[in-house]
Amino acid sequence: MRITVLVLIALFPFSLFAQDNNNQEEVKKGDFSGQWRNYYLHTFNEGDLQNWYGLATGLKLSYKYNFNDNWQVGGALYSSINTGLSNVEVLDLTTGRGSRYVSGLFNSQDLSQKIIAFPGELYLQYKQDNHQIKIGRQGFKSPFLNGQDGRMIPTLFEGAFYKYEEKDKVKFQLGAINRIAPRSYDGFENIGESIGIYPVGRDVNGQASQYRGNTESDYIGVLNFEYNLNNLNVVVWDYYADNLFNMVYVKPSYTFSDSNFQFSAEWLLQNRVGNGGNETYEYRYVQDELAQLFGIQLSRTVKNGKLSLSYNYITDQGRYLFPREWGREFLFSFQKRERSEGFGDNQAVVFNYLHHYTRDVHDFKSAISVGHHWTPDVTMAELSKYALPNYMHINLDLFYENDNLKGFKPEILLTSKILTKDIPENPALVINKVNLFMINAIINYNF
Repeated sequence: MRITVLVLIALFPFSLFAQDNNNQEEVKKGDFSGQWRNYYLHTFNEGDLQNWYGLATGLKLSYKYNFNDNWQVGGALYSSINTGLSNVEVLDLTTGRGSRYVSGLFNSQDLSQKIIAFPGELYLQYKQDNHQIKIGRQGFKSPFLNGQDGRMIPTLFEGAFYKYEEKDKVKFQLGAINRIAPRSYDGFENIGESIGIYPVGRDVNGQASQYRGNTESDYIGVLNFEYNLNNLNVVVWDYYADNLFNMVYVKPSYTFSDSNFQFSAEWLLQNRVGNGGNETYEYRYVQDELAQLFGIQLSRTVKNGKLSLSYNYITDQGRYLFPREWGREFLFSFQKRERSEGFGDNQAVVFNYLHHYTRDVHDFKSAISVGHHWTPDVTMAELSKYALPNYMHINLDLFYENDNLKGFKPEILLTSKILTKDIPENPALVINKVNLFMINAIINYNF
């Protein structure tokens, strides 16, 4: 925070006097907007295992001010309120475990906290032709660092970003991040302190991970390059997490001429950097030296929708790790309400069907996702951080909009995860993991 605030203070006076020499036309100055978000989540576990539910409501209030065509300053206040309609603090009597999903509506580090409110955005932005510089607290979107907006407050980042973009041709991005506010958390943390806010799983020796509060990392560097050449699109990302890891992600896609087919591939290579977070092995976030992932996807555009079939394979060279506090993993096999993070020697096949239907003032969207995930044996801690067994994952996501109700956007996500392989008789391997059903009912009102 110190670095970015000092830069903002230093640059702010110049923004008052900066003018666009090429265009002196009047631009819109202030812009106020917001969102009222309501989220009800109910998880049903197998048999006598505990079921959890919760209802949260909250506001995002955003304001942007344009000094001219080039300079803009903006900010946003985020809030989330536990309405009291919740049993999130109840523990399961059989296992002693708490809620995994419903707790994500609130501050999982302090479930008794009823109100979260903090300035999640405060930035200064400069644009000139194809160039953009943005400094301060802000949202950021990438395959692994992103808002992961599946709860009340998205993940937010504090740092500086530069972007160069020629539409439909070239994109280049460079960024440095020094603090992160994980989703639904109550503020920003330093990079090392942000890791371990969500469940930490177990280390490669099968013991409870101890990296929470023991991880030493000061910044994240991000590099992105994207290029379009006729039917070929190539995307490259590099994430350098100080003293933790360097991860390269490459995604080429080819669209076949005179057809609706697209073929894509992805490759991920992760190498440990420094001591992986701590000199003491038991306290390290990254214990393996290497992890690698491959994926392919075939998709086809159809009338009012899109079909895709995807396959991902994480090799047995080590566990692929990326802090869940920092964003979703938009891999080909990603399905809402679960991840591949924490696995080695893992395979997944996922089918997706997106459909869009419009009638009169009504706009309906649906997304069906069906996948099977072949995970390592739950006893193999060196390849399974969270001891998640083989499962089938089914999602039905429904969206609705109405031209007469501008800003009103409800969503219902139904999730089922079904155990598909025999495991030891241990309810801790089932609760919050498999043989569960989940209802997510969300109502957003944007203004």
